[in-house]
Amino acid sequence: MTVPRLVGTDVGGPADAPVLVLGPSLGTSADTLWAPAARHLRAHLRVVAWDLPGHGRSPAAEPFTVADLAAAVLALADRVGADTFHYAGDSVGGAVGLQLLLDAPHRVTSATVLCSGAKIGTVDGWHDRAATVRAGGTAAVLAGSAERWFGPGFVDRQPDGAAALLGALRDTDPESYAHTCEALAAFDVTERLAEIETPVLAIAGSHDVPTPPESLQRIASGVRNGRLVVLDGVGHLAPAESPAAVADLIAAHCGVDVTRPETTAGVYDAGMAVRRAVLGDAHVDRAVAATTDFTADFQHMITEYAWGTIWTRPGLDRRSRSMITLTALVARGHHEELAMHVRAALRNGLTEDEIKELLMQTAIYCGVPDANTAFRIASAVLAEP
Repeated sequence: MTVPRLVGTDVGGPADAPVLVLGPSLGTSADTLWAPAARHLRAHLRVVAWDLPGHGRSPAAEPFTVADLAAAVLALADRVGADTFHYAGDSVGGAVGLQLLLDAPHRVTSATVLCSGAKIGTVDGWHDRAATVRAGGTAAVLAGSAERWFGPGFVDRQPDGAAALLGALRDTDPESYAHTCEALAAFDVTERLAEIETPVLAIAGSHDVPTPPESLQRIASGVRNGRLVVLDGVGHLAPAESPAAVADLIAAHCGVDVTRPETTAGVYDAGMAVRRAVLGDAHVDRAVAATTDFTADFQHMITEYAWGTIWTRPGLDRRSRSMITLTALVARGHHEELAMHVRAALRNGLTEDEIKELLMQTAIYCGVPDANTAFRIASAVLAEP
């Protein structure tokens, strides 16, 4: 076995900020898996994302173990000048995180393990998949990966993101994919979790099949200082499926205060970032372009106070804030805002079924006529291409 050379993508961030290293899932690349979440994280952390051998920008390598990958991450951290760093990784990237906490705990300030496990899958299953890819290339596992990776409705909501992720898998070097399968077949640190003292945040997707929430619960309860968060409606690739929620959780776990900017300008900037993340760039760009001298102060106020002061608070995730907002808009009959926030709720990770259940609830507590109008508006939004 050899320690591969991993290529890291410097996503950006303040040069003097703590370093956050992001690890990938099998068959993905830094550009496709982490880019949406990294755009949020780089406002507060210096973010570096690495690719597996033969994936994305990293060259192919000889056979390796998960411990070899952990050693390669340490070498990458050395190259970017990070004596210590925060770490977050999805799936095999999460397994590498656990290995880092065992092999070099003095280097890792905090770790976030997403959609992963102290042991993932079965030995026979990984060897069978390695053989499949060696025989038929990564195209042979495209359909199965699409089924395993994504939570309900993600492909319909984010067709471009899903296509990019599957495209990265298609472009992965088959032998490197097989080597990673064999590394996962040999990986099992279940009996060593109690050795880990570094704070660990375990993030699970409620619809993750390869590493269900119980897998992350075993990590959170097995380490000495662990916590579990389950993201509703999310499958195996949480950073791509729910980037804003994942970024918020990671930032908080890293000890970054994203909710109390020191200046009024900082509050406004934070609000604009959240406003764009929730409502979408196209909507915000239209609102900004339509601003006049008469409406400018109002636009500044809602960005600073609604988005910069309330939507950035850590007490509720954005899914919960979307549900509360939809209910309030139905109750008050704010129909134009309701359509906008149905779109925002989808962007924040709510499914169509969840929106339907929310509106059913409002029929009881806000009134059937209000809910009837809300269903009509939501139906029109959900039918949009």
